[in-house]
Amino acid sequence: MPARVTAIHPQAAIEGGRITIHGEGFAVDGPFLPEVRIGDARARIVYASSTGLGAMVPAGLEGGRATVRVAGATDTTHLDIASPFATGLHQVDNPVFDRDGNLYVTYSGTRGQQVPVSIFRVRPNGTRETFSSGIVNPTSLAIDPQGRLHVSSRFEGTVYRVMEDGSAEPFASDLGVACGLAFADDGTLFVGDRSGTIFRVDDKGRASTFASLPASVAAFHLAIGPDHALYVTGPTLSSYDVLYRIERDGTVAATYEAFGRPQGLAFDDDGRLFVVEALAGASGLYRYRPGATPELVLAGPSLVGVAFSPDGVMVVSSNETAYRLPRPA
Repeated sequence: MPARVTAIHPQAAIEGGRITIHGEGFAVDGPFLPEVRIGDARARIVYASSTGLGAMVPAGLEGGRATVRVAGATDTTHLDIASPFATGLHQVDNPVFDRDGNLYVTYSGTRGQQVPVSIFRVRPNGTRETFSSGIVNPTSLAIDPQGRLHVSSRFEGTVYRVMEDGSAEPFASDLGVACGLAFADDGTLFVGDRSGTIFRVDDKGRASTFASLPASVAAFHLAIGPDHALYVTGPTLSSYDVLYRIERDGTVAATYEAFGRPQGLAFDDDGRLFVVEALAGASGLYRYRPGATPELVLAGPSLVGVAFSPDGVMVVSSNETAYRLPRPA
């Protein structure tokens, strides 16, 4: 009986991501493993059994839907390849979309490094523009309810408000190692200090302690949910880390406790939560539903952030590159 391909998981990836091809009758007992091709490129197999093949997505593929073939199998399947949208970045948290569909990304640099451009703006057609300069170690980005861009400097412990012309003014300061940002609907800003404090900042820039968490070895990442609670991730030295949910009164609860090096997180327009996980071998973008095991929806190495545009485009970002594709169904 010839081999059969029955499914692929996940159904989207960037180059270097690990996918699993499910099926029946794969020939794995001979001297050579079955050849796997994604589009016209040969994929490296990293795991093999008669019912499953683990393969790495090769570099150089064009974005879009690619056919996945296994030599000797009668069926094929398809994989959505995310296309590069912006390169030459140093991103350490989520990029962010404005109301017009422009994407803002950072070049964060090493600690204390003054880089020529702090923030780039990427137009919907993919044109990248210099947007703002002079902010040392720009880290996290957020748009307030009035549509104004804010960025944290983890070096200065300051959050800046960035004007339409790219000029920046301090909005709140003395925020420790300021990283993750999230705005509530009423304009309250939440800021993650990676030493363990979550600050609440009012519309005058006055900060107060909101909650305390274990310190992060990298950065806190924040998002406001449709339930008006604050969701937080921050990798520690533990083998597994917690996705936190913080009520508006500051009560902290562990929502999920088995992410490996969780990074950026964001809610889409349907209120679904997506979390980037950077654990080697299983890295990618996960969709999380309370009470359920997170579902891997996109495979990719070294991802740090995710964002959703007003028109349904999803962007995932590694340190150096932002990729785009339609958001998962």
